[in-house]
Amino acid sequence: MGRRTVRKRRYVPDSDENHDRWLISYADLVTLLFAFFVVMYAISQVNDGKYRTLSQSLNSAFAAREGVRLIELPATDQSARMQVEIDELRAHRAAQKAQERRERADKAAKDIQQALSALTREGLASVTQGALGITVDLDAKFLFGPGESVLEPAAQDIIGAIARVLLYTDFPLVIEGHTDNVPAGGRLGSNWELSAVRAGAVTRVFADEGILSTRLTAAGLADQRPLADNATEEGRAKNRRVSIRIETYSTDRVTAPGQTPSGPADVPEGSLGSSFPKL
Repeated sequence: MGRRTVRKRRYVPDSDENHDRWLISYADLVTLLFAFFVVMYAISQVNDGKYRTLSQSLNSAFAAREGVRLIELPATDQSARMQVEIDELRAHRAAQKAQERRERADKAAKDIQQALSALTREGLASVTQGALGITVDLDAKFLFGPGESVLEPAAQDIIGAIARVLLYTDFPLVIEGHTDNVPAGGRLGSNWELSAVRAGAVTRVFADEGILSTRLTAAGLADQRPLADNATEEGRAKNRRVSIRIETYSTDRVTAPGQTPSGPADVPEGSLGSSFPKL
């Protein structure tokens, strides 16, 4: 019986070209599998913020490969509910701030009425609340001499008392000077100048008492805002005054859930800075 001859086969490796081709294909496969599992993990843990960050990162990584893009997930019911809750929380907070502002305004009005009680009884001062806030009207008769713009010493004490009540509030203050329709004489050639300088004198006392200048506005309105008929002496006396307007109305707009603020709150007509009518 003849001897079987076993021929040994010699292993011949692939050429360098075939070896590189298979190596590159394997790297692509591993990369794509990694991206697939990362995306699956991201989808299983829905978080819009983290997913968008992941999406941007992966898009940057695959930017060199044409046609590879990740899709954006649509808004989920969970994120929509969260947005509604945030809107409701904002509306509640805005309403709470408005209520706190009203309470501070009521306290300020009460304190001012108490400080001016003696003048109010004599008809030399009045404190009213309206759409523009709190308005304190002070008769010019005890504030200034006839045709003068320098505050009387007693008047400075009264203005200082009002300033101390308002010192620790955050309400804007508008000080308006008013005159009757009789032309001013002396060094101040017109009622415009007289009313403006008188308003400035009162404003200076507020600033000296420590009220921030950013809260203060002075305006001279001459005879353009009369309280009474200038045809009588009694009416002219009422019109000669200094008005201190404490703007306590809320500047926050309460927004209903699901809506976005459409802009700043409307300033009431006739307010300056506020005090001039809206055009």
